[in-house]
Formats: sequence, structure tokens, C-alpha cells
Amino acid sequence: MAKKIFVTGATGAVGSALIPLLLEEADSSLWLLIRAESAENLEKRLKKLFLFWNLDQEQETNARHRITALQGDADLEKFALSEDIYAEIARQCTHIIHCAGVVRMNLPLQEARQHALGSAKNVVELALASQASGTLQKVEYVSTVGVAGKMPGVVPETWITQPRSFHNTYEQSKAEAEDYIRQQIELYDLPVTVHRPSMVVGDSKTGKIIHFQIFYHICEFLAGRRTFGLLPNLTDAKLDTIPVDYVANVLKWSSDQKDSKYKIFHLCAGPRDAIKLTILCKIIRQIMRDQGFKLPIIITLPIKFFNFIINAIAPYLSEKTQRAIKTFPFFLDYLADKQSFDNSITTQIIGARPTIPCNYLVIALRKYFEAQD
Repeated sequence: MAKKIFVTGATGAVGSALIPLLLEEADSSLWLLIRAESAENLEKRLKKLFLFWNLDQEQETNARHRITALQGDADLEKFALSEDIYAEIARQCTHIIHCAGVVRMNLPLQEARQHALGSAKNVVELALASQASGTLQKVEYVSTVGVAGKMPGVVPETWITQPRSFHNTYEQSKAEAEDYIRQQIELYDLPVTVHRPSMVVGDSKTGKIIHFQIFYHICEFLAGRRTFGLLPNLTDAKLDTIPVDYVANVLKWSSDQKDSKYKIFHLCAGPRDAIKLTILCKIIRQIMRDQGFKLPIIITLPIKFFNFIINAIAPYLSEKTQRAIKTFPFFLDYLADKQSFDNSITTQIIGARPTIPCNYLVIALRKYFEAQD
């Protein structure tokens, strides 16, 4: 049976890396749900995807024949699609891959819930409709390791049902969405696999990524360039990262595995390979020096003192730096917990670990700082 795959988040980091893998199967066809203001904007966003994929003329012609771009919204009922189009997808869909997400830490809780929980409900409704039509084979649901919130120690690759607090509204809303998914699996025996990536960075071989996300802005801070050399004292802190191609490959692999349903995969470096911030800071600064950036001397301060000084000087910095500074407290709060994420079950089932962070982070960071020249 030819695959007919409905994908949300096609223009995001994970979705844009995944789609070329899905197109490798010659008989597959894809619906790509893309948030767009108009038909013209939809085509503009689709064109940007094709430029990112860098296909030759024959490949692009083939891909355009097999891709149907849909103007819609993952957060809205029936994805804001017309009744006819939604019904057609529900009748024919064999796979659903939900990559869409709004990764912002400081949204009001209700808005964050609309993005995370609202889209999860829409995915489940489509899955139930496709299941009723007899076509549905698998659902891949992209969550985040952040659903663990402030749970201490090593986070297991299981459903997390105990009460816990969260670092931000993004984590809380994604946790609520996961709870909803778990309940629906239990009620309707939906063939869902949950994927929890950590902080996604560029391709492990090329450093390529469609958008430079929060990791790269954090690295600007760790270089000391935006804080006049001032950094918080986080000597023992580690950061769990994962290259986008690893996440995309696991999603593609899992979509072909009926036995992966009901499982939770931690797509992350894990306790063994998460990188120390002290090492990451050295890597960042060396790459920046190699590319001719001038860097201040680093001065480390206790976190409270660091936050006080940064907040005091923030009004005198550029608007771009001020916006970035607002995200830094969320990052520091997250690191203060010294939390890690077990990935032993995932790597055993999949049969492969991510490559060593020091290697792929160097490649990703070189790509980023080259783009800043």
C-alpha cells in the first residue's frame, strides 16, 4: 500500500530535515500543513523549503508532483482546512507525523496550551478518523524531553505521570499535551510513537539547519560577546543536544515500524554524552576566534549576581540583545537542575547512538558563525 503521509511542522527544523527522507520512497505522497497568510505566502514558504533542500530540476519536479502544500494551522480545529480536503485526508491517510511546535519559553500559559494541547487534539481527531476509515498505520508525535519539568535526576523513557513543577510554560503545555496523547492511546489503541528530542542543532555532517534556533542564541551568550565577558558560574552544568538529522532519521525509521507503537524514544545525547558547558564555551570561543571575531575576557559570577548586573545594563543594549537576554533566565533555570535524560532503551532498539557532541557541535557552530560574517 502506497504511503500517504500528513506532516505538520514542515517548515521547522525537524520537518524540513525529515521530508527529503520521506520522499526517498518512490510511491509515497505527502500533505504538508503550512501556516500561511495567503496562497501567495504558502507558495513562498514552499519555495523556501525547496531552496533549502537544494534539489536538482528532476528531483524538484518529482517532489512537487508528490507534495501537496496545505494552507492551514496545526492549532486550529481540523487544521483550518476545508471540509472536503480534511475528509479526503481522513479517508486516505496512512501516516501522521506531527512535528509542529512553537518553542517559546515565555508565552502566557493559555497561549502555550493552544499551541501544544490544541494541536495534539487535532492530531488525535485526524488519527481517529483515519483509523475509522481503515487506512491509518502509524502516528509519530514529536514532544520534548522538557515534559519532565523539574523532575530531579535521570529522566526515564516512560510516561511521566507524577506531579511536578516546570521551568516555563512551554514545558508545562507540552507535558499536558503528552498526558492527553497517553489517555487517547489507552482509550482508542492508537498506533502512536512519542519522540522526545532534546535541544536540536544542525546536521551532524554539514551543520545545515533551516532556522538557527535557541541553541545558537545561547552560544552567543556563552561566548561572552553579548554580556561584555560576564558569565554565570555553571562549572558542573551540562547541555543535552541532538543533531537534526538523527531526529529525522529516527522519525522516518519509526514510521516504518509497527512494533514501535506505544513506545517513547528519547532523542538526545543522554547522561554519558551531554556536553559540559565549560567545554562548549571553549569550543564556541575557539571557532569565533578562528573566524576573526573579537572576544572579551571571560569573568564568571554567581548566578544571582550575574542576573542582577545583566538586568541593570539591559536598557543600554541593542533591541536584539535585549530580546535575547529575556530568554537567558529560562536557560539558566533549566541548567541549574543538573537534569539528564536516559536514552539507553532508545539506542538499544534503534541500534545506533548519536555521534559525539564535540564533533557535530563544532560543525553546527562553524555553519552558524559563517552565516554571521
